Amino acid sequence: MYGIEFRNVSKRYGSDDTAPLVVKDISFGVPKGTLTTILGPSGCGKTTTLRMIAGLESPSAGRILINGEDVTALGAAQRNVSLVFQSYALFPHMSVIENVSYGLRMSGQRGPQAREKAAQMLATVGLHGLDERMPSELSGGQQQRVALARALALEPAVLLFDEPLSNLDARLRRSMREEIRALQQRLALTVAYVTHDQSEALAVSDHIIVMDQGVIAQRGTPHELYESPNSEFVAGFMGEAMLFDGMCDAQGRVSLGALSIPAQQDIEPGPVKIAVRPEAWLIRPVASSGLAARVVKQTYVGSVMEYTLGSPLGDIFVVSPDVKQPLSPGAPVSLYLADHGVSIVARGQQG
Repeated sequence: MYGIEFRNVSKRYGSDDTAPLVVKDISFGVPKGTLTTILGPSGCGKTTTLRMIAGLESPSAGRILINGEDVTALGAAQRNVSLVFQSYALFPHMSVIENVSYGLRMSGQRGPQAREKAAQMLATVGLHGLDERMPSELSGGQQQRVALARALALEPAVLLFDEPLSNLDARLRRSMREEIRALQQRLALTVAYVTHDQSEALAVSDHIIVMDQGVIAQRGTPHELYESPNSEFVAGFMGEAMLFDGMCDAQGRVSLGALSIPAQQDIEPGPVKIAVRPEAWLIRPVASSGLAARVVKQTYVGSVMEYTLGSPLGDIFVVSPDVKQPLSPGAPVSLYLADHGVSIVARGQQG
């Protein structure tokens, strides 16, 4: 059984049937006890989708099920769903434990019981001993944990996250996403998680749904979406990828300039589009084989070197882990392709 299920759900704002659809006839399921990320650029419909799960928006068409129950017509308070907001939405005049116990008290629990449950949830998220602090006395990461404890205290069937880490600095974002993932797995929570950050999605998800202009562009595991994107849009959005024109022969092998790669799915002979990620290029000394290239620009960014290489295919962006022996501008090299980070994403156009 799915924890969350969408069946042919559409959403338009306004009652006019000619109003444009923000979400267009999408169907998907989030298995119980898993974390699914809804990923996409601004305006793709991901936040509207999350708000429909929460009951904050009603679909214009289709059905929404939670744990097998049709909740399409139910309001937010009737769905047993908790939402962790981007802004945390803590009450500034309440202490930490008052914030966490607020929902419990509003649902009818007595004060002492609510405080005891709130204290347990604060310990669960690593905030034991901070009960009487005010939100203004906490760091951003601690405020995020308070918001998470408040959501968990209600024991929701489904937990929703709306861009939960976007207000944190890069180091804290990495730490918090690890904590959220560990907590989700330990408590076997069913989670829908919205973000526009592909590295965040790759790090926390069991499954990813990539949305584009109101529709699902592709869905699958993080590995499937990164290594086998099915379109130019997904290839470009799931990390940096450059697109090249190639040609597939009758044997299914694909040529990319002087390079040849095996086709990754059944495709007809003819022109194709090939997505290559920066880390898939292998830089080697000049040889008679490979793709001839020359260093145009090099940048040291700590853990890797970034190169722009001029080639018969045009300028190519390449990431190399070899930081001890950087290549100088003008240096000639030969390029090869690794067995990962290369995918056929579309049929090309006949010239």
